[in-house]
Amino acid sequence: MILASIVEWQELAETVVASTVAGVGVTFAFSVAIWGIGRFSDLSRGERPLAAGGAAVVASLALSAVAATVVIGIIVMTNK
Repeated sequence: MILASIVEWQELAETVVASTVAGVGVTFAFSVAIWGIGRFSDLSRGERPLAAGGAAVVASLALSAVAATVVIGIIVMTNK
């Protein structure tokens, strides 16, 4: 007799791990973006254009990572 499985534990564990990693990763990337924007603002007022540009690049990369993660998440959800 084949017993029906009510809960697929392997798939459930994979989903929990993936969502935790994604949640922490997106939160970290967004916090880096906020930090970069704040540093850009402070450094540009302090007349340090090179350092301000570096902070702007960091903020841009972090925001790009967040946007890419959102797009990938939407694509994955619509394909399942």
